[in-house]
Amino acid sequence: MVTAGDFRNGVTFEMEGKVYQIIEFQHVKPGKGAAFVRTKIRNVIEGSVVEKTFNPTEKFPTAFVERKDMEYSYNDGDLYYFMDLETYEMEPIGKTELSDNFKFVKENMVCKVLSYKGKVFGVEPPNFVELEVTATEPGVKGDTATNATKPATVETGAEIRVPLFINEGDVIRIDTRDGSYMERA
Repeated sequence: MVTAGDFRNGVTFEMEGKVYQIIEFQHVKPGKGAAFVRTKIRNVIEGSVVEKTFNPTEKFPTAFVERKDMEYSYNDGDLYYFMDLETYEMEPIGKTELSDNFKFVKENMVCKVLSYKGKVFGVEPPNFVELEVTATEPGVKGDTATNATKPATVETGAEIRVPLFINEGDVIRIDTRDGSYMERA
């Protein structure tokens, strides 16, 4: 059990049959009246974010979200197959459980598979990936305004914005959290 007074960023708990994770919290002690905890919580399964206030003495059962390293093997229609690195068993995961940033993952990359009570609800790709640029227009000489970028397609099919000096065949590092170009690899 965890009390609202013990909330910290990243704590997961069950409330009304759903699993929530604390994104932000603030203990408020007004000059008049009782103290309370103002929070911003994310529904771990659905991904929705809600602001809610709690009495510091409220208690909730702790929820243990399992994060397991698994290697992405291949996809077959709407099913994506991941291999458990310990047992070498293949586990199919539906397309709906994959996040938007999964477009940067190529075969044989290790991802974190998130599950609660045995039910998979999400896949986290690595924070940084190195991918080859497969298509981009050549940069125009003289077209070098501050922070000039152009669209580029990487080997997974995802499209991102890159600086003008990046050419086809270059390997670049991408931050999968926001889909931004970081540097040449």
